Amino acid sequence: MGREKEKENPSEKALNLLRSRLSNPNFIFKPLPNSPDSNYSKLKFIISSSVTEACNNSILLLGPRGSGKVAVLELVLSDLLQQYPEVISVIRLNGLLHSDDNCALKEIARQLCIEHQLLFSKVASFDDNSQFMITMLRECGLAHKTIIFVLDEFDFFAQGKQRLLYSLLDAMQSVTSQAVVIGVSCRLDVDQLLEKRVRSRFSHRKLLFLPPSKEDTERFMEHILSLPVDSSLPHNYTVEFNGRLKKIFSDERFKELVNNYLSFNSTIGHLVRFLFQAVSYMDLDVGFLSLENFKTALSSIQRQPKLECIRDCSILELYMLVCMKRLEVKEQNSYNFNSVMTEYKSIHDSFQTSDYYAGNVCLRAFEHLLQRQLISLTDNRGNNQSVEFRPVKLLISPAELHQGLQSYHSCPAILLKLMDR
Repeated sequence: MGREKEKENPSEKALNLLRSRLSNPNFIFKPLPNSPDSNYSKLKFIISSSVTEACNNSILLLGPRGSGKVAVLELVLSDLLQQYPEVISVIRLNGLLHSDDNCALKEIARQLCIEHQLLFSKVASFDDNSQFMITMLRECGLAHKTIIFVLDEFDFFAQGKQRLLYSLLDAMQSVTSQAVVIGVSCRLDVDQLLEKRVRSRFSHRKLLFLPPSKEDTERFMEHILSLPVDSSLPHNYTVEFNGRLKKIFSDERFKELVNNYLSFNSTIGHLVRFLFQAVSYMDLDVGFLSLENFKTALSSIQRQPKLECIRDCSILELYMLVCMKRLEVKEQNSYNFNSVMTEYKSIHDSFQTSDYYAGNVCLRAFEHLLQRQLISLTDNRGNNQSVEFRPVKLLISPAELHQGLQSYHSCPAILLKLMDR
C-alpha cells in the first residue's frame, strides 16, 4: 500500500501545486516586475514616488473585467507595504457598497480609526467625518506618512453630486497632505463622468489594462503550468511533465485551440478559469496533462444557453433563424414575420427543399422562437398589433448560429450552405 501511495503522490502533488498557483494572483503576475514597461512597474513608480517625495497623486486603472487591474494593484501594494511598512496606510472602498457619500466618508473614518488605533464614532455626521479625514491627511502628511485610497468600481463614485470625490481631492490640494487616490473601473470613459470641479483637481493619469496578446497568453500558460525542477516532486517526473507540456504547446491543434479561446474571451481572469478547468480534467492515473484536457476545458467554459436552445429547435425554426440571418446580411435591419416568410419562400423556390410548411405552422414556430428568446421584438407597442407585423431582431450572433447548426444532430445540409454564402 505504501508503494502505491508513493506512485500516486507525484501526480496528486502536481495537481495541488497547479491549483494553488492558479488561485494565487501574486504567482500569476510574478513575471510582471521584470518588465519596466508593465503596468506593475508604472503603478509602483507612481505610488513609491508619492511616498518618497511626499507629494499627492491620483490615477485611474482602466480595463475590462478580468484584465488584472485589482490583482496588479494588490501586488504593488503588498510590495510597497513590505518596503515601507511604517509610512503607508491603505483605505479601501467599493462603489457597489459605498457609492453613497455619507456611507463612504463614514467607512473612511472607520478604517482610519482602526489603522491609527483611534475611537470611531458611529453617530458622526458627514461634516464631522469630512473634517476628521482632512485632519488625518494633514497629521499624516506632517508625520511623512502616505494614505492610499483605493476606490474600486470608481464609476459609481462618479455619480450624483460627487461630494466624496470633491472633499477628498480638495483636501489633497493642501501642502501638508500626502495621499494617493487610485480609481479602478471597467469604464474607459469614467473620467468624463467627473464634474468640472472634481476633474480640475484630478491628475488625469491613466493606466490601461488590455487583454494579453497571443504571445503573452502562451507565456502566461507556460509560467503557470510548468513544474519547478527544484521542488519536492521527483526529478524524472518533473522533466517528463514539462517535456509533454512543451509538445502540447507546439502542437498545431493546440495553437488552433488557443486562437479559438482568444476569440471568445482573452482576459487574464478568463484564462485562469480555463487553465483551472484543464488542470482539473487531468487524469491522475496517467499523471500528465493532455491535449484532450484543454479541449474539454474549452468546450466546458464556452457552454452557452443560446447554443443549447438552438439544439432544441425544430427544423422549421432553424430555417427561420437562417432566413433572419440572411436578411441581416442583405442589410435589411428591420424585418418582421412576413419578411421572414418571403425569404423562406425564396429559399424553397431556389433549392426545391422538402421542408416547406404552411403559414400558420410557421407563425407558431416564429412565436416559439420569441418564447425561447432567440429573437425579440424591437418595438414597444404591446398587444395593439398582431405579432406577424411587428419588427424583430436576432439575439444570437452569426457565429453562434453557425456553431449551433453544426452541432445539431439532423441539420439539413442546405442550411449550412446558406450560412456559408
